Amino acid sequence: MAPACQLPVTTFPSHLKSHTDLYRLSSPVSFFRHFPPPWNLHNAGNLLAVKYVRELAEPGTVKWRTRVSFLPSSPKNKSRDDVKQELLKAIAELDRGAEATSEEQERVDQIARELEAVNPITEPLKSDLLNGKWELLYTTSKSILQPQRPKIFRPFGKIYQAINADTLRAQNIETWPYFNQVTANLVPLNARRVAVKFDRFKIGGLIPIVAPGRARGELEITYLDEEIRVSRGDKGNLFILKMVDPAYRVPS
Repeated sequence: MAPACQLPVTTFPSHLKSHTDLYRLSSPVSFFRHFPPPWNLHNAGNLLAVKYVRELAEPGTVKWRTRVSFLPSSPKNKSRDDVKQELLKAIAELDRGAEATSEEQERVDQIARELEAVNPITEPLKSDLLNGKWELLYTTSKSILQPQRPKIFRPFGKIYQAINADTLRAQNIETWPYFNQVTANLVPLNARRVAVKFDRFKIGGLIPIVAPGRARGELEITYLDEEIRVSRGDKGNLFILKMVDPAYRVPS
């Protein structure tokens, strides 16, 4: 998260001195319309989108949090590794997605689609690369992130998902502070999509509970290599994970 900074209102064009006018600049198009050269910025043909979010203001001063992002350039001449590193960089400071703005979610989704387009494993359910424990790096799932809660009450320890395609078993694991777990059976629908039927929850890592019949969904593995997995759920959520233990086995 970029640090907050204070900018005197008098440093901006006179027709945008009010806090309301400044706060309304929520898109790159609006920004560049009101801030002509030399206010606007270009960098090697990429549009520099500067997102201002107003926080607490003192008289004559607006306090801003500034987040800078570059709209992706053309994918021409990008290698698969280039796109993968671009994706990892885009999600690095988003707190697994809990701190992502709608613009950042769109950017991550766009880069993920570029990576999915060069997926080297077309039948991931038949690949040994799928097996093992994966750490969740980013998701749009609110049920996992709980962004509506104060940050101190969110699951801020590492979150894992394990899959064993040979036994058709999966497991989600939360660490600190809740230590919840759930296991599931997988039913292949095609070479990259499975139906997920949860069977057992473990609250706090200790208390077993049989999952209700409605605890089910679908998961499509849209990109897979030895390091990164990208998946999409049936509710439209995006999941980006990295491999941490290929030898891990999901409990039967």
